[in-house]
Amino acid sequence: MGQVEGKVAIVTGGASGIGAACATTLAREGGKVVVTDLDDAGGQAVVEKIGGADGEAFFLHQDVSIEESWPGVIEATNRRFGRLDIMMANAGIGILCKAVEMSLTDWRRQTAVNLDGVFLSVKYAVPAMRHSGGGSIIIMSSVAGLRGSAGLAGHCATKGGVRLFAKAVAMECAAQRDGIRVNTVHPGVIDTPIAAAPAVEATANAVTPAHNKKAPSGDTGPRRRLQPSLGSAQATQKVGAATVFFAADRVGAICPNPQRNQQQRSPRPESERHKPKPPCPLAADLTLFR
Repeated sequence: MGQVEGKVAIVTGGASGIGAACATTLAREGGKVVVTDLDDAGGQAVVEKIGGADGEAFFLHQDVSIEESWPGVIEATNRRFGRLDIMMANAGIGILCKAVEMSLTDWRRQTAVNLDGVFLSVKYAVPAMRHSGGGSIIIMSSVAGLRGSAGLAGHCATKGGVRLFAKAVAMECAAQRDGIRVNTVHPGVIDTPIAAAPAVEATANAVTPAHNKKAPSGDTGPRRRLQPSLGSAQATQKVGAATVFFAADRVGAICPNPQRNQQQRSPRPESERHKPKPPCPLAADLTLFR
């Protein structure tokens, strides 16, 4: 039996990259998956891949920043699968631009997808999960939500915002004793097709220069990196595995104390201290209550 056997999940921005990895991993572990995205062809391809492996999934076209799209997504999920257990709020865009050079239009568009989209994911998922008796909300943030990065001020603002938003929602759900867990995942820069493509309205952690955000498909233009690339398939699968871990009931309640963990960490041997630490594909900020 899979780790999320029989559970129903919605994965936004699930047509490629991290979202596709999360969708396929959840399905492989027994979940029934609803993939949403603006990329119809990519979304259908992910659904076909899941079906080819004897999983259950279907695709819905959606712009997560438009509230009117959400009731239909929840209704279609309930009509097809009868419940909602997992919300993977993954859709997001990134615009590479210095704060003083960013237009208000770019700022608002990025905020609409990365913050408004996550807010709406939670707003409509929580009532559905309460009807199902609980569940897990997993919000895809970024290392940009843990530390500032030059040239990504707007992106950092949105990713840091969803991190604290998740903590607040987790506390609200805990106060209601509704059995809903909330946490964020913070991947580093990962080589995926979406990361090398122009930013669109609903993608999986796309990182795109502001001046090239409306370039035609295939015209990638100049790119910059926050840190060395962490690779593609292996890294996205690790993020997918983290998603399954958070979605599974065995997680229970996890509330880490970073300061305490730091105090208890064993020092590195003297012979190892001069060596650089290997890049970590993700850092999970757990805010889980049950």
